[in-house]
Amino acid sequence: MTDLDIDLIVFDGTCIFCSGFARFMARNDRKARFRFVTAQSEKGRVLYHRYGLDPDLMETNIVIVDGVAHVKMAAFAAAVRAIGWPWRLFAVLGYIPQPLSDWLYDRIARNRYLFGRRKCVLPSDELRGRIVD
Repeated sequence: MTDLDIDLIVFDGTCIFCSGFARFMARNDRKARFRFVTAQSEKGRVLYHRYGLDPDLMETNIVIVDGVAHVKMAAFAAAVRAIGWPWRLFAVLGYIPQPLSDWLYDRIARNRYLFGRRKCVLPSDELRGRIVD
């Protein structure tokens, strides 16, 4: 099975927002569609390189749905669209023009550690069984 054969979320495991997003997705993905990879893992670093991203900056989650990789706000929109109602309503954020949505996303990503970092990266019960490494 390759990385594109499964729906996958690559996230920064030390970022409070990113790891919170992964826990949210695991909890609300009722069909267990997504698997998860931390950006700090070897597989996560390989995926960052594959999609032309710097794995040391970890400025975005990568969401792969149906073999297509999404980043930044498009990643969030693709993820919530895939888990269905009522969360699918938030996919409307994917319709913000890309220059504006990238600008907004980049502002949050650059300042994400101001709110703290997870010192001990222990996944939730929902997430633990779905981490791929």
